[in-house]
Amino acid sequence: MAVCSGSAGLAPAERAELLTVLSEDADNAIRERAENALLSQPIDAFAAALAGDAPASQLFRYCGRNLVDKPAIATVLIKSPRCPVQFLISAARALPTSTVQELMQDLDRLSSNRVLAAALVGSPSLTAEQRQQLEELLADKAASESTFAQAVSEIDATSEQRVTLLQRLAGMRVVERVQLALKGNREERMALIRDPCKVVQRAVLQSSKLTDREVETFSSMASLTDEVLRTIATSRNFRRNYSVVINLMNNPKTPLDIALHMLPNITAPDLKKLASNRNISDTLRAAAMRLQVQRSQTRSG
Repeated sequence: MAVCSGSAGLAPAERAELLTVLSEDADNAIRERAENALLSQPIDAFAAALAGDAPASQLFRYCGRNLVDKPAIATVLIKSPRCPVQFLISAARALPTSTVQELMQDLDRLSSNRVLAAALVGSPSLTAEQRQQLEELLADKAASESTFAQAVSEIDATSEQRVTLLQRLAGMRVVERVQLALKGNREERMALIRDPCKVVQRAVLQSSKLTDREVETFSSMASLTDEVLRTIATSRNFRRNYSVVINLMNNPKTPLDIALHMLPNITAPDLKKLASNRNISDTLRAAAMRLQVQRSQTRSG
């Protein structure tokens, strides 16, 4: 009863957790006192207890039934691998936007946890594009060989390796292709960057195995979607590689607003080449010419 009265000298998180255990006690008097004491416990105490090494099942049940509408509780519940499935959907609805964005970046977890992906679909904090990517993850239909035929045919590999890769990709669901994009080899990433599903394209660019040389290749490929090129261009990490920047500038598929934004970072020799590049848009070429003139006037002035 000392736990209920607060005289046990426990840390707030420990007391909150023990109170949830006592709230399911067989003794009616203990259960009632614990339930009353729980009403005055701070939300932070429950959140800290949930984030512990091995939270009690009673703690999950209490928070899932009574506190799941609190963003701090919803966040800890959704991030916990021990959270009971029945509380994931209600927790997803209460997540703050920052947590939703963080989870959407963790494609490894989303693609290996179908229940979590399904729960997040109901979050009001999702953008339309993010909801589409979750729906792609949840789709069970495998792609056909024709989906990847062109991409695989252009990979630097033996014909036997290309046939094997094509057969593998054609039998995979989206979640499996996301996992392959994250953890596969160079040849697999070269094919999957042209996957029709945006979430697979994102996974390729998030892969820890992705090399600078691969990104340089991607940035020069006119066969990629403008969304992939935009993602590359807006990544500070990728833009640190000047070869990526200049490839994007010379790629006719790079979105015009992105190219114009990067234009001031181009060196004089490359700016001269860009101004005479007939493969890029007239608007970008004209902007490159104007910048050339401005720099020339600044030097002579």
